[in-house]
Amino acid sequence: MIHATNPSSGFFRDSGFVSRETWKRLEIYADLVRKWQPAINLISPKTLPQLWDRHVLDSLQLFRLQPEPLTWLDMGSGAGFPGVVTAIALAEKGTGWVHLAESNNKKAAFLRQAIAATGARASVHPERIEALHGTLGPIDAISARALAPLADLLAYAAPFAADNPKLQLWFHKGLDYPQEVRSARDLWGFDLVEHESLAQDGSAILELGNLSKRN
Repeated sequence: MIHATNPSSGFFRDSGFVSRETWKRLEIYADLVRKWQPAINLISPKTLPQLWDRHVLDSLQLFRLQPEPLTWLDMGSGAGFPGVVTAIALAEKGTGWVHLAESNNKKAAFLRQAIAATGARASVHPERIEALHGTLGPIDAISARALAPLADLLAYAAPFAADNPKLQLWFHKGLDYPQEVRSARDLWGFDLVEHESLAQDGSAILELGNLSKRN
């Protein structure tokens, strides 16, 4: 297990991190979340006042950690954190793609609107994750945020890992993530790097690879 250092919060305000155009796209996206929130409850209402730091910048950490233009599967996309944020960041590169898996039709409709308004490099798949295996083409990386315990996320990811032994897994996790890691190791073998998150002291972005099912 490797522990990575915590990046400075000022890093995200550095204009050299992403382009001015990307910041504008992110602002458009954040405004859409606020607009749609009363109708379909995209995020927890108590976190709406901290939308930018708690959700947008938290999600943007993923692009800082993995800026390569990969083909992603974002599982349980919900409001689009981190998938839409990654797809917006990829727009300035002009390559890479994010498949947004969201079975809730109302949230899927919001995601389509967010893509259209921001030019994000993404497509929406209103189906369960299990139904998408074998339909998307090669997947380089999988992300998820606030979806399920780590052991369950690994079960969702396992068919894709079987297709690509180099598959990267990136999961945002809260304060109880060490217990989730211990529980997951009872069922799965994997390499792990823990990146300390800016979202909350003690939270992390977990980077996993070499996933295998324990006998």
